[in-house]
Amino acid sequence: MARTRFVGDAGLTARMTLVMFLLGALFVGLIAIVGTIFASSFGAGAGVLIGVVGLGIVWFQWYKSDTVAMKAMRAREVSREQAPELHDMIERLCALADMPKPRIGVADTDLPNAFATGRSPQRSVVVVTTGILRRLTAEELEGVLAHELSHVAHRDVLVMTAASSAGIVAGMLTRGSQYGAFFGGGRRDNNNGGLPIWLVVLLVSLVTYAISFLLLKLLSRYRELSADRAGAYLTMKPQALASALQKITGEINQIPQRDLRQASAMNAFFIAPAVQGVSLRTLTSTHPTLEQRLEQLAKIQAELGRPAA
Repeated sequence: MARTRFVGDAGLTARMTLVMFLLGALFVGLIAIVGTIFASSFGAGAGVLIGVVGLGIVWFQWYKSDTVAMKAMRAREVSREQAPELHDMIERLCALADMPKPRIGVADTDLPNAFATGRSPQRSVVVVTTGILRRLTAEELEGVLAHELSHVAHRDVLVMTAASSAGIVAGMLTRGSQYGAFFGGGRRDNNNGGLPIWLVVLLVSLVTYAISFLLLKLLSRYRELSADRAGAYLTMKPQALASALQKITGEINQIPQRDLRQASAMNAFFIAPAVQGVSLRTLTSTHPTLEQRLEQLAKIQAELGRPAA
């Protein structure tokens, strides 16, 4: 965890370390198994190619995470001249937290949300939507920005991005094996009468994807609670973040389903998921429930001894 004035979270550090270790081992196992299968059937060159492609995807995810995320939301970087209030607010928070100022982006969408991404505190970006800028007060927006900056300081954005590589490679292999089934039929090649190559790859990929999916969701929920806590302690205004979360969640229910589907790929990174009318008390939820988040913020409010708004 980066050394800033955001409160530390040993639980988050332990979970990130465990998830990275398990997903790293899973990724290596996936590449080794698939590489061996292809090498035995098509020659050593095919196995090496699988390994190179897999490592290339990991590198791209790490190096270009901020660019990819901004393009996914059609966000643009804004200068101080374009958004002076936003820059002033983030500069104050960064000075308070003793951390580098990230780049600032704005996504032109009515969906009220925000996210942070980037491979390091020096190469990070905090993005807010025009929808959230229209709906929140200055105090509420400050609480949201403190939450997002804590993700950068804790480096959990980097862990989430890198850890998703195993699932991405598994998804690509799953799609590729389906094409192999279509074009290659039941051909076993050099598999000595065993299962068809495409079926073996499909099974291995599906297991890898399922495990990485669940591990990332478990980490995602905890890191949101950690960011709420760290942001609330930094601003000393937990009630402002609580108000923002209630407002964002309520307003998302008014957004058309088409717009929510377009943004759904970013749900794990948003401060609140772009979903309507569903229970978040499930194993696959990217976020803790609103009730859990508000309960934690209420406890911090009581600890700080400030009357609730």
